[in-house]
Amino acid sequence: MMPRKLETRLVEKVWGKDTLPPPFSAPSGKRIGEIWFEPPLELPELLGKYLFTSEKLSVQVHPPGKDECWLVLDAEPGARLAVGFIEEHSEAELRQGALDGSIEPMLEWHEVESGDFVYLAAGTVHAIGAGCTLVEMQQNCGITYRFYDYGRPRELHLEDALAVADRGPHDRALWKKAGEQSACLVDGCFFRLDRLVGEADAAMLAAHDGPCLLLPLAGALECEGIEAEPGSCVLVDGLSQTRFDEDAIVLVCSPRG
Repeated sequence: MMPRKLETRLVEKVWGKDTLPPPFSAPSGKRIGEIWFEPPLELPELLGKYLFTSEKLSVQVHPPGKDECWLVLDAEPGARLAVGFIEEHSEAELRQGALDGSIEPMLEWHEVESGDFVYLAAGTVHAIGAGCTLVEMQQNCGITYRFYDYGRPRELHLEDALAVADRGPHDRALWKKAGEQSACLVDGCFFRLDRLVGEADAAMLAAHDGPCLLLPLAGALECEGIEAEPGSCVLVDGLSQTRFDEDAIVLVCSPRG
């Protein structure tokens, strides 16, 4: 398999931004909320994307088959993520909360900053606040159930959401802080995600010895004549033929199973 850059898709969202951080740019008159890297045929089970928020996203939940995680790249003062609930709730309480909007204060909101990372298993009720720039890596599944959308005229999926939602607090052990060294962020049932700083060591090479996605966040990389810089995503067959700048920071993701 030859390495190659993935095609990108700009996705308009009501909560997106008309001015994006470098190296991205939004077309005139468009509010871009997401930039997707189209999953390749060789690795259809993974989807990487950037998210840019100027308003709150809906309160939502994913069914089994859609675990995901977020790495905060930038956060305006007071920017928050909601992950799980402050306390355990009944199905009836969540139903009423979705109908009258009281589900929002039921959620556990966390102020975030650059470098914050969180893993969200399927069933975790969540929302992203305004003022965030994130990288998201997820199982490639197009199903999202909206609990509540602040009165926006979009479809809600209350019964489906209630059927799959975890109704209690989120495990704080699933939160991490990206440091200055290479580190494994996720070593789960569905994918492994590492944050690589500089060159890959033997352990990193062994962990990603097959098809994987590389998302450079800083610096650059090169693999068999393909060069990639921040804002791109590259499919490679393992890391052995990839060279990284000394100042490179790269997300490396491989599927499990």
